[in-house]
Amino acid sequence: MKLAFSTLGVPGLPLPDVLRLASVHGYHGVELRAHPEEPVHPGLGPGERADVAAEFKAAGIELVGLAGYARVAAPGDDGPVIEEVRRLVDLAHDLGTPFVRVFPGADPEQSRESADAIAARRLGTAAEYAADMGVRILLETHDSHRAAGDAIRVLGLVGHRHVGSLWDVMHTWLAGEQPSESYAALSPYLGYVQVKDIASADDTTPLPLGAGVLPLAECVEVLSRHAWDGWLCWEYEKRWYEDVPPLPELLGPGREHLSRLLNESA
Repeated sequence: MKLAFSTLGVPGLPLPDVLRLASVHGYHGVELRAHPEEPVHPGLGPGERADVAAEFKAAGIELVGLAGYARVAAPGDDGPVIEEVRRLVDLAHDLGTPFVRVFPGADPEQSRESADAIAARRLGTAAEYAADMGVRILLETHDSHRAAGDAIRVLGLVGHRHVGSLWDVMHTWLAGEQPSESYAALSPYLGYVQVKDIASADDTTPLPLGAGVLPLAECVEVLSRHAWDGWLCWEYEKRWYEDVPPLPELLGPGREHLSRLLNESA
């Protein structure tokens, strides 16, 4: 497995500095938070996109994927949501990355059946465009569909190889699933895995990897046992928890922790 980190942990940091951190601390890739407040987002022009792709190539770092914020199960018209996903797909294509992340984002008032149907319809429509662009849309285990069992209801309805899953190990754990259960459900669709650590189910303040309660060893073990060989991406939610320690000082120990788990599970 290859190791990456998300720029959610270094909000607003210029791309050259992000790539330098990855190189110095031994990470193979970076997931970019594709938001207007970040250096890389769907509003970039063709020249800026070419520059970003060139910077990754020169640094020898892979762009794992783009973390977007489209809410595919949210109530309302399909058009704006599909357009948001298409813009993410366009950016991913231009930057040469295979994945874009979307959220479920259903409202509590929606029925499960309605939310699933809305998400599947929009993802199915966007999938045809993504296929033409050579990009996969990944539905993250998050918010209204935090369990793997929730996500695969939607993915099963879509039934398109260019729509898959992004396994956020915190959300499936908070939903009460064991890593083996989550992997079994998501494995036919799995794009990559987001790892992190937290203090408790009631306190999701981000912690250094290995310092909290999430079953990271079990997650790595089940992935290794099934010879899964994709990305482990550390999503340290510094953007939402401004008072936590800076990610750069944690990257080295975090890589060492993940490497140790990989060695122990080999």
